Amino acid sequence: VVISFDPKPIPGDWNGAGCHTNISTQTMREAGGLESIYQAIELMSKKHKEHIESYDPTGGADNKRRLTGLHETASIEKFNYGVAHRGASIRIPRQVAADGHGYFEDRRPSSNA
Repeated sequence: VVISFDPKPIPGDWNGAGCHTNISTQTMREAGGLESIYQAIELMSKKHKEHIESYDPTGGADNKRRLTGLHETASIEKFNYGVAHRGASIRIPRQVAADGHGYFEDRRPSSNA
């Protein structure tokens, strides 16, 4: 048995493995918290390149093989977000949008983050 945390240990036409991370604060989880979620996403959008460089131990090189914009992955070159958008950098779950509070998911970290 061989275990690998490489985000794309086998080359090919597939999505690879990420370390999707759910993020919330108390304010985000309270009524009206969706506004705080959008504020946090706006701040994160300004540091996309910096985040990509820190989300895998090779400064983004490993994640470049995974974040192609295909197979429910975002493009490593572009920050985006959306409700229930599995191809976005940041996904807001549909129920969170409906409830108006909760959390968001950063889909960019690699499995070896």
